[in-house]
Amino acid sequence: MKVNTMAEFMARGEQPEVLFWVGCAGSFDQRAQKITRAFATILDKAGVSYAILGKEEACTGDPARRAGNEFMFQMMAYQNIQILNGYGIKKIVTTCPHCFNTLKNEYPILGGVYDVIHHTTFLQELIEQGKIKFTDSNEWKGKSISYHDSCYLGRANEIYEAPRKVLESLDMELREMKRCKSKGLCCGAGGAQMFKEEEKGEKRVNTERADEAIETKADFIASACPFCNTMLSDGIKNRDEQINTEVLDIAEIIAKAIA
Repeated sequence: MKVNTMAEFMARGEQPEVLFWVGCAGSFDQRAQKITRAFATILDKAGVSYAILGKEEACTGDPARRAGNEFMFQMMAYQNIQILNGYGIKKIVTTCPHCFNTLKNEYPILGGVYDVIHHTTFLQELIEQGKIKFTDSNEWKGKSISYHDSCYLGRANEIYEAPRKVLESLDMELREMKRCKSKGLCCGAGGAQMFKEEEKGEKRVNTERADEAIETKADFIASACPFCNTMLSDGIKNRDEQINTEVLDIAEIIAKAIA
């Protein structure tokens, strides 16, 4: 895929409509790279003028701050803010709720003030504006799906409806887990369980959440966060019996359905 960088736009004296913040997972994790490609495909087909920072993009510093290294967080944040402000960035869209939360809520106090949108909200806007059109042979029509609320998207930023509306626009049957929306259960990644061995307990938190998703008997599980995607996929794979339920990002679902 040919994706323009901000440097390339600036060299032409142009400014994109939106900056796509890819994030560490979307850049380096093989599974999350598929989500990045899917979202970029949607932006191309919807005719959205967008750019990425490419090698100029660094981690937002979210994991460093959550781990207690405030000095490292501020150092990384200031570096990113300098680059973003240098390009005159106004609007940012990201597929990662962790990046979304940090850029939206924690960068302003350091001088980084932007209109930050999560990709599910952006997709809902594109659908409502008629920029995303679905094929008549939409393969998701009539299929059932269960949506997992990311902590940083849901409880932290109260975005519950946008991802659900996007899925419902495909005529999918939405089957809610018993713990959802503001009462949703964390997949475990927000508590750093993705990066370390868990503390002693009776059950892994991602297994607990995967079980709740499987209980809905939905054909697919949708997520809107690369970390949630990994945790839920691992939770399903680590069961004794074989379960064929696939975990997909909302961007991947939309990318397969558009004309």
